[in-house]
Amino acid sequence: MDSHSFLVPATGKIRLKKFDPAFTGGYKDRSGAEKKLQADVARMAALADVLHAQDRYALLLIFQGMDTAGKDGAIKHVTTGLNPQGVQVYSFGIPSAEERNHDFLWRHWKVLPERGRIGIFNRSYYEEVLVLRVHPELLDQEKIPPKAKTKNLWKERFKDINHLERYLVNNGILVLKFFLHLSKEEQKRRLLQRIDSPDKNWKYSPNDVTERRFWPAYMQAYEDMLNHTSTDWAPWYIVPADHKWFTRTVIADILITKLRSLDLAYPKLDPEKKAGLKKARRMLENEK
Repeated sequence: MDSHSFLVPATGKIRLKKFDPAFTGGYKDRSGAEKKLQADVARMAALADVLHAQDRYALLLIFQGMDTAGKDGAIKHVTTGLNPQGVQVYSFGIPSAEERNHDFLWRHWKVLPERGRIGIFNRSYYEEVLVLRVHPELLDQEKIPPKAKTKNLWKERFKDINHLERYLVNNGILVLKFFLHLSKEEQKRRLLQRIDSPDKNWKYSPNDVTERRFWPAYMQAYEDMLNHTSTDWAPWYIVPADHKWFTRTVIADILITKLRSLDLAYPKLDPEKKAGLKKARRMLENEK
C-alpha cells in the first residue's frame, strides 16, 4: 500500500469531491486488508516498545471526521496490542467553563504526549476551525476580545496551529493527522443502524442528525482547513472512511511507515552498566 496516496500536499488546492470515500485500494474485500492490519499491529507493537525505551521521540496522532466516521473504532483497532503505558488517548468534547476561560489551544497543550509515547487526540484543536466556523455564534462563549473577531480570524488560527505543530516537531513530537472522509450516504446508513440496534442506541445523539443539515458548510470548512494546515512538518492524510476495515488498514500502514523512518534503537548500556548485568547474572546463577 502506498501511504502517499492519501497524503495532502503542503501546496495545492484540495477538493474533497475528488476523493472517493468508498475507495479500497487494491483490496476487493475485507479479508486481505484485515490480514495486513493484524500483521501491522504486531509490527507496531514492536516498534512502539523501542520508541518507549529510547525515550527520544513522541507521536501525536490527530483524528478528525464527521460523526460516525469511525474515529473510535480506528483508534481501538490500530492500537490493539500496544503497551497501555505507552499510549495516551484523549477525547475532546464541548469545552468546560474553565477551558473557555483559556486560549483555544490550552486544553490540548496540557495533555501533549511525553517522549517515548504515542498520544492520540480523538477530535482536537481543529474543532476550533470547523465547528466554530459552521456555527460562529459559539465564538461568543470563548470570550475572545471583540477586535479579534475579524474576517482574518480563521487564517490567524490556521497560522497559530501551524506554528504550534512546527514547534512540536522541532522538539521531537511528530504530528500525524487523519481526516476520515465519510460520504453523507454512509453516515445516514450508520445513523439508522444506531437507531435500530439496541446495542448501539447509546451512541445516538439527536445532534448527529441535526448537524447533517450543515453538511456542505462542514465540507467547505474541512477543505479550507486541509489546504491551510497540511504542512511538510505536520501533514494531513485523507483516509476513505466508508469501509471501516480499509480505514484502519490505511492508518496502521501510515503509522508503520512513520515509525520505521525514525532512528529507533534500544538504549546502549555503558561499560559500567554492562558489568553490573554480568554481576547480577553471577549472583542469580550462584543462588542456592
